[in-house]
Amino acid sequence: MSRRSAASDHVYATMRIILVCATGVLQFGLSLHPLLTREYRDRGLAVAAFVALACVTAVCCGWVLRRRPLPAAVAVGGTAVVLVASFCAMVAVEPDQRFQAPDWSLGLVGWHLLLLLLDRVRVLVTVLAAHLVTSMGLFLWAGAPDRAALGAAGAAAFGALNVQLAVILITRMLHRRSLEARAAAEERDRLVLRVLIARQWERDQRGVFAGQLGLTLPLLAGLADGELDPRDSGTQRRCALAATQLRRLFAENDEVPDPLVHEVTACLDAAERRGVDVSFAVSGAAVPLPPQVRRELTGPVVAALSAADDRARVSVLRTGDEVRIAVVADGSADVGTASSWQVEVEYGVYGEQLRMEARWRRQHR
Repeated sequence: MSRRSAASDHVYATMRIILVCATGVLQFGLSLHPLLTREYRDRGLAVAAFVALACVTAVCCGWVLRRRPLPAAVAVGGTAVVLVASFCAMVAVEPDQRFQAPDWSLGLVGWHLLLLLLDRVRVLVTVLAAHLVTSMGLFLWAGAPDRAALGAAGAAAFGALNVQLAVILITRMLHRRSLEARAAAEERDRLVLRVLIARQWERDQRGVFAGQLGLTLPLLAGLADGELDPRDSGTQRRCALAATQLRRLFAENDEVPDPLVHEVTACLDAAERRGVDVSFAVSGAAVPLPPQVRRELTGPVVAALSAADDRARVSVLRTGDEVRIAVVADGSADVGTASSWQVEVEYGVYGEQLRMEARWRRQHR
């Protein structure tokens, strides 16, 4: 169940509890007295109608008190029983007593219909109108009333329906306000979530940059203090590695359609700036990968390219369930790449050439 649906059900459930109490008070507090004290054409029919209406209220209590919506079968069956009971109660009244005190069902039936059809407004209004038309039809069928009787009947009908229509309007207003409040709460939750995600992303980026700078700062300090010789091949490889790592790190934050190829290209650019002749091939459509997986795939590429002397060949192969990045370069340095739990890395030096392959496979559940 959605949150908006839950808010809607809460309004109807609360209103139905109020209607159950109101219906019980009106039936036994106001309608029972005229039933016991007035004269009727058929008292047994009037009593049967009274009992039928009381049974409808009792059946509805089983769902209403548990704050559950009424099943369609209960709503339809209960409406049919209420309308039949209403007709019987009106027939049992003397024709000249309709729309007067003995006609206790006139206003009571509307509350039963509210209880049954509160969340089906169009059906409720239609049934209330049919009940009113039937009552007026029986009233007029008994003979042409005088102006005083007609005015009294109109006032009684208006008084009965006025409060019930007000209940419908109040319920609809509460229903709409509840949905608006729920929508505002959901929007607030979305904004809070976005803020938390942005803060988490900022913390992650700071951690990544701190990790990269943690590797670069000792190198810069060693060069500044004269502890490292810029002409040494090992120092040059460390500088190349640091430059390529930073280049890839900056590319990670770019908004591009294919982030993995963009980051690999950044690594290639750093190598080409050192004078390495790099060829690049891509096969397969882009596969969405989390940033951490892209870092683990491109990390070995950074290490391999930083060890290349003059030439390198990089290839990216992608399928629906697998991504591979391979590097073949002329060089003999062992850069010590290692696999992780997400990316498997194979690295080897064969004579004057080094070969590296990083492979990621989708985990099927």
